[in-house]
Amino acid sequence: MSSDAPISGRNGVSIVLHQSRGDGTGYRTYEVYQRERVGESTEKIKPSQLNSEAYRLDPYPLVGILREHYPCYRDWLNNCYWVTQYNDVTSIFADAANFETRSRAWHLGQSSGGGWGDDWGTEVSIATAITRTFDDEVVPQAGALLDELSGQDTPDLVRHVLGPLVTRLLATSFGVPSQQHTEFADLFWRMQRGVSWDPKLQQQGLAAMSELTGMFAQLLAATDADAEGHVLAVMKSQDPNVTVRDVIATLLEQDYQTLHGGMANLWYQLLTNSDEYAKVTDQRLMKVAYLETLRHSPPVITALCFARHEVERFGRLIPTGAQIRLSAAAANRDPRIFADPDQFIVDRADLCQREPRGQYRADGLATGITFELGKPSIHPAVPEDRPRSRYALVRDVAVAASMMVQESLPNLRLADGAQPRQASLTVGEMHTCWQLPVSWD
Repeated sequence: MSSDAPISGRNGVSIVLHQSRGDGTGYRTYEVYQRERVGESTEKIKPSQLNSEAYRLDPYPLVGILREHYPCYRDWLNNCYWVTQYNDVTSIFADAANFETRSRAWHLGQSSGGGWGDDWGTEVSIATAITRTFDDEVVPQAGALLDELSGQDTPDLVRHVLGPLVTRLLATSFGVPSQQHTEFADLFWRMQRGVSWDPKLQQQGLAAMSELTGMFAQLLAATDADAEGHVLAVMKSQDPNVTVRDVIATLLEQDYQTLHGGMANLWYQLLTNSDEYAKVTDQRLMKVAYLETLRHSPPVITALCFARHEVERFGRLIPTGAQIRLSAAAANRDPRIFADPDQFIVDRADLCQREPRGQYRADGLATGITFELGKPSIHPAVPEDRPRSRYALVRDVAVAASMMVQESLPNLRLADGAQPRQASLTVGEMHTCWQLPVSWD
């Protein structure tokens, strides 16, 4: 039979098969393998709903429909697959042989080999410098911001404390002087938002990267290779010819969303669930409250990964390069894994430390999935021969800052008339509480 011969598909539609393999061993086309089969109706949800205003504001009802009815959903509108059940999501995220994640630089079109620099973030010396700075600076920086909060006309815990804290820690760890912290925060934020499907945000992100290049070119030139502490000094001591583009590439891949969004969502949950907040009486309970937040309200609700090659999974043949959207919003509320999954419970009983497959959870957390904190590992979060994992560092900083908030602001509560909510600025961005007006005694 000719490779272009028309045949009648199972749904009665005449299609043409185009042979994609040169060895003649068979057909591998969307027409043959990816067409929705009869009996696989998706009347409970339409792809356009996954790009809607309702999804931006509250994705949980929609991804819950996917999880319970279409756990591997072929989204034809967005040319991707949604995977939503907890065990399925973790199995793909852990499967480096068949699936890959891609860097923020790749999404901005600025990956290595494309004219941009190299990410040094996996170097032990760089991780050590960042860890040391975060540990040393979180208390004084948070204290300074809390002191400033009382002088605000309308105190906002997210806008005036939690958000600025993260950019100050990053700025300090990369050797940015305090007088440039505000400028750095604006450029860093625009760069991070550039990792988006929105062409306007992408262009703004690339422009911010160019401006950061100018800022760090001066800082790098003024950095003494024998200096200790911040990332620029470490990079220059290891390679005197390190470029400013390497610095920006390393900065781009740093976690911002989990720390900022996680702390904002933690305090949103505590201040809107007074009974749960009453349980948080010490540092240990603040830690489990933070972990429960990342399960219940993860700021990064979706991660993209791509099939390295053609692979069969969940009853489908997934082609090379196919985009898979892994939904933490759905998986972290999977009733097969968690009891009362839609409830925020500080002291929930179903926390566990290891997956059945013997790996630490996909992010190293005690429960739930947080994509920004890395791939699963057979190693503990606090190894003996290197600094704490990114998971452990982010957790410890969030808990230390949150304890300072609790201790510094007695009887903290929502401001009168405040109606905070969690949402994404645009579909695909982090889902968090952006404004949290507060008062205290």
